[in-house]
Amino acid sequence: MNRCDIQVDDLARKHQNMAKISAAILYGICVSIALNFFWEEGGIYASGVTGFAQFIHTVTSKFMPFLPFPLSTSLMLFVLNVPLFILAWFKIGHHFTIYTFIAVVFSSVMVQIMPFTQLTANPIICAIFGAVINGFGTGMALKNDISTGGLDIIGIVLRKKTGRSVGSINIMFNVALVFAAGFLFGWEHALYSILSIFVNGKVIDMVYTRQQKLQVMIITDKPQVVIQMIQDEMRRGITIVHDVEGAYNREEKTMLFTVISRFEMHDLEMVMKQADDHAFVSMTEAVKILGHFYEPKIK
Repeated sequence: MNRCDIQVDDLARKHQNMAKISAAILYGICVSIALNFFWEEGGIYASGVTGFAQFIHTVTSKFMPFLPFPLSTSLMLFVLNVPLFILAWFKIGHHFTIYTFIAVVFSSVMVQIMPFTQLTANPIICAIFGAVINGFGTGMALKNDISTGGLDIIGIVLRKKTGRSVGSINIMFNVALVFAAGFLFGWEHALYSILSIFVNGKVIDMVYTRQQKLQVMIITDKPQVVIQMIQDEMRRGITIVHDVEGAYNREEKTMLFTVISRFEMHDLEMVMKQADDHAFVSMTEAVKILGHFYEPKIK
C-alpha cells in the first residue's frame, strides 16, 4: 500500500468517526426532545431501557419519597446501561462500545439539561410526535453503525451466539413494561405507550434500512464485469443463469440473481452504471431469507 492509499484510508476513517459522533449527538438531542417535550408531559413510556428508566423514576418518586436523592430518568438511563457496556466491550467490540457509551452519556446529559416543555396536553399527539423524533434519532444512530445501548446490545450478543433474531425478547420486555405501567398508573396511558412504541419502531424501519432485504435480478451481456464489481464492491454472492433470451430481439444474455440490503441499493446502482449501464435490473422486496447472508462485522 503506497502513501497516497494510506492517506485516503486515514481520511475515510476520520470521516467515519465524525459521522458516528455526529449520529450519537443527534440521537441524544432527539431522545431528550422526545422525553422532555412529549413523553414525560403526556405520561407516555418509551420502549426498552429508556422506558424502564422512566418506570423506575415514576415508581421511586411516588412510592419512595424517603430516598436521599431522586432516581431521575437521565440517571437511570446511564446506570442501567453500565453492565451492558461491559458486556459489549468483551462480546461485541471496543469501537462499538466506545461510540455506544458516547451516545448514552450524551443522551443522559441532554435529558437532564433539556427543560421540560409542555407543547400539548393531548396524549395521542405526545405519543406520536415523541415516537417520530426518537425513532428518527435511533434510526440515524443504527444507520451509522452505533447502538443506543439497552436491548440493542443484548440483541446483538444473542444474535452472534445463536444466529437468530431476538425480536421476541424486545416484544416481551416492552409488553411487561407497559403492563406494569398500566397496572400502577392507569391503563389509558399504557395504551398510548403501545401506540408510541409501534410508531417508534416504524420510523426506525424507515430510517434504518440495513435489515431490509431486496432480491435483485440483473439481465446483462457483460456478466463477468458485473459479477466482479459486485463481489469486489459489495461482497455479495451471485447465482448465474446462462443463455436467457429476450423475446423482442432474440439476443442471448445472462441472468444474475443476488440479495442485498435496502441500505446497499445506491451502491448497486453505482456499480451497475460502471459495469453495464444498459443492463436490465429489477429489485423486489425479499419476505424471508434462509441460509447465509453476509453482514459486515461490528467493530
